[in-house]
Amino acid sequence: MIQLSERTKYFTDSVIRRMTRVCNQYGAINLSQGFPDNDPPKPLLERLEKVANNGPHQYAITWGAKPTLEALANKIKHFSGISVDPQTQLCMTCGGTEAMMCAVMATINPGEKIAIFSPFYENYGADAILCGASPIYVPLHTPDFSFDEAELEDAFKQGAKALILCNPSNPSGKVFTKDELLSIAKLVEKYDAFVITDEVYEHIIFEPYEHVYFASLPGMKDRTVMVNSLSKTYSITGWRLGYVCAPDYVMDRVRKVHDFLTVGASAPLQEAVIAGLELPDSYYQDVKKLYTHRRDLFCAGLDRIGLNYYKPQGTYFVMVDIGEFGYESDYEFCTDLARDVKVGAVPGSSFFKEPVNNYMRLHFAKSDETLNAALDNLSKIRDIIKVRK
Repeated sequence: MIQLSERTKYFTDSVIRRMTRVCNQYGAINLSQGFPDNDPPKPLLERLEKVANNGPHQYAITWGAKPTLEALANKIKHFSGISVDPQTQLCMTCGGTEAMMCAVMATINPGEKIAIFSPFYENYGADAILCGASPIYVPLHTPDFSFDEAELEDAFKQGAKALILCNPSNPSGKVFTKDELLSIAKLVEKYDAFVITDEVYEHIIFEPYEHVYFASLPGMKDRTVMVNSLSKTYSITGWRLGYVCAPDYVMDRVRKVHDFLTVGASAPLQEAVIAGLELPDSYYQDVKKLYTHRRDLFCAGLDRIGLNYYKPQGTYFVMVDIGEFGYESDYEFCTDLARDVKVGAVPGSSFFKEPVNNYMRLHFAKSDETLNAALDNLSKIRDIIKVRK
């Protein structure tokens, strides 16, 4: 038999997306794959309806339609204070997933090293391997998922050319403080490195925490490749619209990679999403209120059930400790949970490089009715799932 690519055997398919299929198989409430069940904002849908009738329906400029890039640059400036040239420093992509791949491919050569905090969103490790890079995993330590500066510096001493920084962090829900970000900035300057940020959940932050854009720190704009997505902010995960924001010389490479990966993001959806990018501040305040309510509702339910968890500071994910059930395989636990308790979760081991097997990730981007139904099912968890000795 002809040998297949070696690099593609070192990671699995997406465990997150696999758990959605498990949910569908057993009719479970899907709190695994993180997509909201609320509709996109009305102005965006109205703009989409007009686009459906009037276009555009052909290719946009490869790296993004001019009006969309301009609206995006204005939004970035408004929330981060960072001035961005829409014609030379932005690229629209097919979701944040492609944006991350473009960022890694544009900055890291085969054989070079890239630092990744663990736990991490599962795509990061696969992206590094597909690019021929060697990931160096830096642990985030419970209970607050903080990092040890010496451990991070050791990754740079080993030759890490970049750090992938997810903030707010998926799966933990941690929001990195300004002091933590400044300590990262000190190291990337010392070791002449990049930071590739994933800031998809920038607008889902809970009091008293605040999101600090890494590129806004002194001297960091030229060292930051910002990866983002419009999916979560506007409840349009199926639209697959993301972007990369980077200095000109980096963006030149990002656009080349993007051009040959996907040619371009959807032209009609780029046009329609402008209505979202131009929404007033009140929309983002409402998003924050909505997810604060959902977090509080869901966490209060977990408290009543007596499950231990890390209370998220941002995102719409919560890491729940399942160690009490004694499973050797958290994947087996989550399969049993979907089949017998009718709640879908992601096994925590899919986010860790370390041999961690005592977490599941749940999400609360659902209506009160759905969350209450899931909590009702979870309230019976100890009656249904027996402790393994």
